[in-house]
Amino acid sequence: MVKRVVIVGGGTAGWMTATYLQASLRDKVSVTLVESGRVPTIGVGEATFSTIRGFFEFLGLEEREWMPACNATYKLAIRFENWREPGHHFYHPFERLRVADGFSLAEWWQRLGTTGRFDQECFLISALCDAKRSPRFLDGTLFEDADPEGPAGRTTLSEQVTQFPYAYHFDAALLAGYLMRLGTGRGISRVVDDVLETRLDERGWISHLVTREHGEIHGDLFVDCTGFQGLLINKALGEPFVSYARELPNDRAVALRVPTDIEREGIRPYTTATAMDAGWIWTIPLHDRLGMGYVYASDYCSPEEAERTLRDFAGPAARDLEANHIRMRIGRNRDSWVNNCVAIGLSSGFVEPLESTGIFFIQHGIEQLVKHFPAGEHEEGLRRDYNLLIARCLDGVREFLSFHYYGAARADTPYWKATKERDLPEGLAERLATWEHRLPDTESVWPYYHGFEPYSWTSMLLGLGGLKPSPRPVLDLLDPAGARREFAALRGQAARLVAALPSQYEYFAKLTAG
Repeated sequence: MVKRVVIVGGGTAGWMTATYLQASLRDKVSVTLVESGRVPTIGVGEATFSTIRGFFEFLGLEEREWMPACNATYKLAIRFENWREPGHHFYHPFERLRVADGFSLAEWWQRLGTTGRFDQECFLISALCDAKRSPRFLDGTLFEDADPEGPAGRTTLSEQVTQFPYAYHFDAALLAGYLMRLGTGRGISRVVDDVLETRLDERGWISHLVTREHGEIHGDLFVDCTGFQGLLINKALGEPFVSYARELPNDRAVALRVPTDIEREGIRPYTTATAMDAGWIWTIPLHDRLGMGYVYASDYCSPEEAERTLRDFAGPAARDLEANHIRMRIGRNRDSWVNNCVAIGLSSGFVEPLESTGIFFIQHGIEQLVKHFPAGEHEEGLRRDYNLLIARCLDGVREFLSFHYYGAARADTPYWKATKERDLPEGLAERLATWEHRLPDTESVWPYYHGFEPYSWTSMLLGLGGLKPSPRPVLDLLDPAGARREFAALRGQAARLVAALPSQYEYFAKLTAG
């Protein structure tokens, strides 16, 4: 029977895993986390995906408690800047497309040939992003749940915006510390020590760990949360790594923690991805600072040039700040669960942070581990199914990100020219041919769960501008009156909400004061 789970590595991955397993399995399984006091965390996972709300809800955590403790803010979308041409931007929001007479507003937008930007005319959240609005009113009411006849012209949207409409930005180190205090208070055993050796039994399974000060630590199931080094899964068990470098060549990043005056500047409710000569720069607004980082391909840019570019982008506020240079391992393990070892987080796989999927992969890996948790050692079917789900999820995001680069209109540097010549993941070329005649739908996107719905693929296809899909011919035969009414309703709802909702700064000023 699996009674003892030992997690190696702290940080976001380790403590998310520990607290979720403890909350799921409670007294049926003991959870021990071993983390070094000398190994720093990567600390780039500050922007998240909308599924993360389910993680906090499962742990029973309230936003008003954990968000101020982690300098967290709301994230409604990703804003892509300069991916088409200098000065151009569009949003990829957490919002499904509305439908009129059986066809999405994106399809009607193509048919009607409007001159406005796709994301502004087809999504409500774009207006909230432009106005730096909070998704919640000062009383905590979520904008999509508001009363249509209530004060300040609030509008009910829950039947239309059915995906949860926001994620979070937070300080990953502060979150790990918060979860550590929560977890140890709930009975998780924390060992601060260095793992010197991983001992295997005669079958090749992990028998125990040898630590510097605490001796041997035994377990039945071991979870590798040691980041890119893959201390257990790769170094001890020798599991091969499948590289995504042919499709996603960005292999380096340099990051800065940039101070900002949120009272003067406000708090943007979105992550920004700004295209640069050899990659892109993230800007993540926290309550106390901006997280900034340049993700780039070392074949096209040196670390010194990348740091200089990032400092110039950040401006005077970056002067004298310490830069964190990161080597990224892009790809996944062939299998993330080998024998009695499960890799979660960067030790399992990573595809660069362009769509904020790092913490999404952690959450997905944990949730699937609970669903496939073994009663004993001989559960080969569970391991096989787990590995297939994890691999498909990572491969699907690889395809989605490859599509970002191939579909971008930008081609003004050697780096961006190469994005149009690089090998595409198997199957993507066929999908691109389909999208020449109709926008992405459930039948034509990556068919396995990877977190992104057809509206996300449509947002990128129409926003990036490098590909020119044709509208469905059948729309020429239909009356657009219903679609025009839906576009008008969306504009009206957006205007009312922009007028009624507080800014992010106002919302968090009230929350932190309370």
